[in-house]
Amino acid sequence: MFQLGKTIVSEEIIENDFVCNISACKGQCCVDGNAGAPLEDEETEILVDIYSKVKPFLRKEGIEAIEEQGAFVKGDDGEWETPLVNDSECAYVVFADNGTAKCGIEEAYNQGEVNWKKPVSCHLYPVRIREYTELTAVNYHKWNICDAACALGDELKVPIYKFVKEALIRKFGEAWYQELEQIAIEHSKS
Repeated sequence: MFQLGKTIVSEEIIENDFVCNISACKGQCCVDGNAGAPLEDEETEILVDIYSKVKPFLRKEGIEAIEEQGAFVKGDDGEWETPLVNDSECAYVVFADNGTAKCGIEEAYNQGEVNWKKPVSCHLYPVRIREYTELTAVNYHKWNICDAACALGDELKVPIYKFVKEALIRKFGEAWYQELEQIAIEHSKS
């Protein structure tokens, strides 16, 4: 671990490679698990505000879950998260004809209906953020459903921090990311 500003960053995000291989996993990270996508406080308001524009992009089951549970819910850990359909997939998930899970919010974004891509936790994955009083932890979340992504990342030689560059900049800013790149360069020399 190393400190970068007000963050504590796991070296795993510079030492491990990763490139989503959606054709292999079919978006299982949006379907498996026991909780919805983590949400930041300000994201809960965004979800409420954009729901009417995102709704046409969602499945009937997702709409029903959101209208029953709300645009966001409080998880078992006391943190905000997206609601689930049948305690499984995220309520905002849609499925392509080949069964691949995609984000309905991101579909609305891609169509120009909303100007918010998706929750930052989804955009950052496989990086997970944990806020503490003084610092924010930036960690790698290793999950076996992403083994194909690890293999593709290794083949293409793309470290995690480069794969999620846009999301890291979205979360922490350009200057923070540039410092991270410098640390990664120094780390690779050791």
